[in-house]
Amino acid sequence: MKRLIWLTAVFLMLFTSALPAMAQSGGEITVSIDGLPVAFDVNPVIDNNRTLVPFRALAEALNVQVTWDQKTRTIVGADGKNTITLQIGSKTALRNGMAIPLDMPPRVLNGKTLIPLRFFSEAFACQVAWSPAENKIKILSPPREMTVIGFYALGDRQTSSWTNLFGKPFPDAGVGNTDVVNTVALGWYSLDRQGNLLTKSSTGWQRPDDYEKVLDKAEEFGLKTQMVLHMTDGDGSLTNLLANEIAMRKAVAAIIEEAKNYQGVHLDFEGLGRQDKGEGLTRVRDSFSNFVNLLSQPLKAANLPLTLTLHAPNSAYQGYDYKKLGQMADEIIIMAHDYGVKPEPVDLVTQAVKWASQMMPPEKLILGISVPSETPESLVTKVGIAKRYQLKGISLWRLGLVSEEMWTSLRTCVVTRKQKT
Repeated sequence: MKRLIWLTAVFLMLFTSALPAMAQSGGEITVSIDGLPVAFDVNPVIDNNRTLVPFRALAEALNVQVTWDQKTRTIVGADGKNTITLQIGSKTALRNGMAIPLDMPPRVLNGKTLIPLRFFSEAFACQVAWSPAENKIKILSPPREMTVIGFYALGDRQTSSWTNLFGKPFPDAGVGNTDVVNTVALGWYSLDRQGNLLTKSSTGWQRPDDYEKVLDKAEEFGLKTQMVLHMTDGDGSLTNLLANEIAMRKAVAAIIEEAKNYQGVHLDFEGLGRQDKGEGLTRVRDSFSNFVNLLSQPLKAANLPLTLTLHAPNSAYQGYDYKKLGQMADEIIIMAHDYGVKPEPVDLVTQAVKWASQMMPPEKLILGISVPSETPESLVTKVGIAKRYQLKGISLWRLGLVSEEMWTSLRTCVVTRKQKT
């Protein structure tokens, strides 16, 4: 909590002190929310140190539903928690029915309805600040309740998933960062081409000897656990498994038996479709979808959710039918990373999210974030993408690599269990 208060104080100190200079600044004013630009069809207008912007673009970027009453020239915005009413020319606004005076009333300019940016944003619990060096207004959206999946895998003393999650060296445990994470994806399993369940794989994924202690502590701190099965197709093992009906059914039976120790099953099958085209690519996609279908049916009967981690739809790996898989899985993690630039490019991450959202409901989608590719600041923007496109949540690869500064950033973005209470 102290770190959160400190970060908020620094944010306000750095930028709000420069607000009076807005009227004198030269050049076009830009606006961002969580580091993501807001596109306006009319440039922001500054009058008497107050910024006015087209209401619809700002509202949509904040996921605020707005209506416009032409007869009364009234704007109503609502996000499920707050309802704001503004009227053209009026210096009085309503927030949840309570009257609030405005320094600058909404107006119509060149046929566009403009509203006071600061009032509207802060009315929906955002923080607003001015960066004179960039000529930019920066908006930080309020923390949102969402799924946060932390990948738990073996590391070393410096990158221990246990210590990073529970805040103390193994076997001791405390609350640590369990207030941020609500699900742990336990990367302990793999399969071979014959469908045998492995607790130690050639890729380094293995189940620790004391794995039951991890499960016990996860339960103690209210974390859901997922049994993760990881395979890559570097040596053709995955392709061979998916082409063998007997091996797939053997694998499904073994997974279902082991999954009794967890609250869900998570497939991370990587490397499909890179070299395939046409009918060959269709066969690759269908083979993976067939395996997911075989697994999803007994999982549903056992009331265990299924999560899939998939290469992004704009990646080189095209062996995943998002639309079909989205109908069988309970949630899908988009691996929107490894684009070759650090931090991961916002335009490509956003494109991946948009494309995936066109093929399945966004409330089933989770944005996969590769922690080594990000900074504490860029992490806020990646979570902002998940917020803007109303995804189910985010995943973090991996626990053990999340710095204290990153945990602090996350606490400004997502509703933690401490904040709920």
